[in-house]
Amino acid sequence: MPTAIVRDRFQRPGARRAVATLAAVSALLVALLASCGLTLGVIRWANRHPTLTHDHDVLGPQKFHARAVPRVGGLAVVGALLLAMLAGMRGHAEARTLGLVLVACSLPVLGAGLVEDVTKQLSPRRRLLFGALSAALAAVFLGTNITRTDLPGLDWVVTFTAGSMMLTVFTVTGVSNAINIIDGFNGLAAMCVAIMLMGLASVAFDVGDPAVGWLALAGIGAVFGFFVWNFPAGLVFLGDGGAYFLGFYVAELSLLLIARNPEVSPLFPLLLCFYPIFETLFSVYRRRVLHLRAVGMPDGVHLHSLIYRRVLRWAAGERTARELTRRNSMTSPYLWVMCMFSVVPAVLFWDNSLWIGLFLALFGLGYLALYWRIVRFRAPRVLRLFGSRPMPLDTRPADARDNPET
Repeated sequence: MPTAIVRDRFQRPGARRAVATLAAVSALLVALLASCGLTLGVIRWANRHPTLTHDHDVLGPQKFHARAVPRVGGLAVVGALLLAMLAGMRGHAEARTLGLVLVACSLPVLGAGLVEDVTKQLSPRRRLLFGALSAALAAVFLGTNITRTDLPGLDWVVTFTAGSMMLTVFTVTGVSNAINIIDGFNGLAAMCVAIMLMGLASVAFDVGDPAVGWLALAGIGAVFGFFVWNFPAGLVFLGDGGAYFLGFYVAELSLLLIARNPEVSPLFPLLLCFYPIFETLFSVYRRRVLHLRAVGMPDGVHLHSLIYRRVLRWAAGERTARELTRRNSMTSPYLWVMCMFSVVPAVLFWDNSLWIGLFLALFGLGYLALYWRIVRFRAPRVLRLFGSRPMPLDTRPADARDNPET
């Protein structure tokens, strides 16, 4: 009799939803704990093989760290996701199957990124080709082809199989590369990905697609487990492998959501990921059109670089490892807010392409206005409030700096 009562209570709709919620949260917690432990293991292993795994270049135009740091943190993120899928998703076979196939499809772009992390010799073009291969595999095995866009002209293009495949591959490869581009400061790319996955999970559960929701939650857990070691101390980097993988993961989950739920606007993924996408498009325009340089040539004038140098005003001053790491980490929160300016309206208007189009335009104009003001040393006052005046370089001997009487 008591067993029957308990069974009856758990079969009620409210109880079933509560159990489903707890199960989904368990996937997040498994990924979080696994990622935290695996990242620590990667740090310790990498520190024993610094020649193989560390980023020793601290003088490049896009380098803002003070010491050699392991750049293979992406291995821990992927490993944590796999553990969450195998151990934390036993209650949802569909989510586990989709996740395992998704990780399998990501192997070309993940492998290319890891090769670059270790050898520093794989060209951007080759990495993009491997990214395109991963996108094509996912389109075939997961059915993530873009078949609607709500954009005149493109809707006609995607009615053809070849057109749909080309647009899908271009989109996924572009988002994957975009996350790599914004991965310039401690915690920047990781938190932006987590914010995007939060928005994705919210909409997935809203439309009744728990499989995508579970995978998004697992991604959030894996990213946050890495994040605690990456921000603010910068003990490990995602590296190209981790950044490419997370960009691929977000893009594919977004396309899965709109492919499985026709009520979701096809422009929702675009607005969800619009900060890194617009940063990439503007970088291509700036390098190719304004500066007449190769698109793949790195430079130090991304928005996050300008905020570091001109808003925080910390490019000059103390050059100790501790101070440089602190300045590096204080840059990221500005861009987290920028990312939220696209994610929040995407979550609020996920089923309305007209409103999403309006917010795409507003975000683009806002980005350009902010970039224009910062590059001319006219950053908005509200940003400068959290900045700092340049500190004079301390030229005293190292032993005198620790003596307050000198």
